[in-house]
Amino acid sequence: MLTLFQNREYACLFMAQVVALIGSGLLTVALGLLAYDFAGDRAGLVLGTAYTIKMVAYVGLSPIAQAVVQRLPRKAVLIGADLIRAGVALCLPFVTELWQVYGLIFVLQAASATFTPAYQAVLPDVLPEEHDYTRALSLSRIAYDLENLTSPALAGLLLTVMSYHWLFMGTVAGFVGSAFLVAVAVIPALRGTVAERPFRERLSRGLRIYLATPRLRGLLALNLAAASVGAFVLVNTVVLVRGGYGAGETGLAIAMAAFGAGSMGAALMLPRLLDRQPDRRVMLAGTRGLIAVALLMGAVLWLHGRPDWWVFMLVWAVTGFLYSGILTPSGRLLRRSAHAEDRPAIFAAQFALSHACWLLTYPLAGWAGHAIGMGLALMLLGGVAALGLAAAVRLWPPGLSDAPEHEHPDLPEDHPHLRANGGRRHTHAFVIDDEHRAWPTHG
Repeated sequence: MLTLFQNREYACLFMAQVVALIGSGLLTVALGLLAYDFAGDRAGLVLGTAYTIKMVAYVGLSPIAQAVVQRLPRKAVLIGADLIRAGVALCLPFVTELWQVYGLIFVLQAASATFTPAYQAVLPDVLPEEHDYTRALSLSRIAYDLENLTSPALAGLLLTVMSYHWLFMGTVAGFVGSAFLVAVAVIPALRGTVAERPFRERLSRGLRIYLATPRLRGLLALNLAAASVGAFVLVNTVVLVRGGYGAGETGLAIAMAAFGAGSMGAALMLPRLLDRQPDRRVMLAGTRGLIAVALLMGAVLWLHGRPDWWVFMLVWAVTGFLYSGILTPSGRLLRRSAHAEDRPAIFAAQFALSHACWLLTYPLAGWAGHAIGMGLALMLLGGVAALGLAAAVRLWPPGLSDAPEHEHPDLPEDHPHLRANGGRRHTHAFVIDDEHRAWPTHG
């Protein structure tokens, strides 16, 4: 993996991701303390509202943002989004009303909903070889997990010598640093010309390509499966650790570290595994394992109560491993499912649809844990994950060819696509585009 950093452009973009993630982590801590200043014991309600705004912005604005900026230079879009996020973080220490916090969070997350899919769509052009791109996906997963571990520790260290308001300045520095690193990277221009399309078509194009591609319909179902169990971990670990085991903040940090360590372990193993095994087999195996662990652990919590602490840590590490095994390869599916000019649109569709899954499972995990107990809640969410698995198996059939034979009865004989591929009936790497409106095995 480390050989990827010999590619200067990738190294700059990866470091941009890392410093932006550190800034985001500091923002999470600072926002919690700011909410407590405003609302005291009701700070959880404030944060819950802020995170709901975040998810709504991700789901609703990502396709709109992509459609708006489609014809703008990609580097300018990335830098602009980073600077908007830095500007919002700079304003947060000076707010005096809750509505101002909510408004600024909405703007910040709208910028993130622009930046993240655009950044993800750039990487396949910087690393055109699938071998390299697969390793970049693993490094990205590791960066997210390390941020979850290190940012709270860094914030705690900084808070020993300064007010939490200064953490917002760390967030500003992270986003400005990200903008600088993007600025010094050379981002390849899109190959060919980007077709002029009406805004309405640009808005729906990514979603149409996504839902017309069998492997991506399967990916959406697997996103739901991963989000179901992942939401239980993120929402209810604090309840299990502090209420069930009577551990403090250190215990919570250790439990989340176990989940993150499992996720990083999978990210390190996946590149070699995906060199030998198809994505579908790996992702479905991870999903089956995740469901089995969720149902078994849920049954233990329901029937016997909490297991020993070391067993709980092991289960959380295995859960993180399987969770990462489902989600890390998703970029490979997106990369091969669209032409370069359409990649930002399908990455935006994935960003919106995957967060829609979290928008459903977050409140379900919280409600179920409170209403029916942790064991039954985990079994319920494992059942939702099983529904996702069943849908994925049906929507993404085995043995689906990347280059199915197909014909074009609707195209004239002299159409450039027919001339380039040797006639009306032919084979080539198949993606949904203007000449291919439906997958051959689906009409």
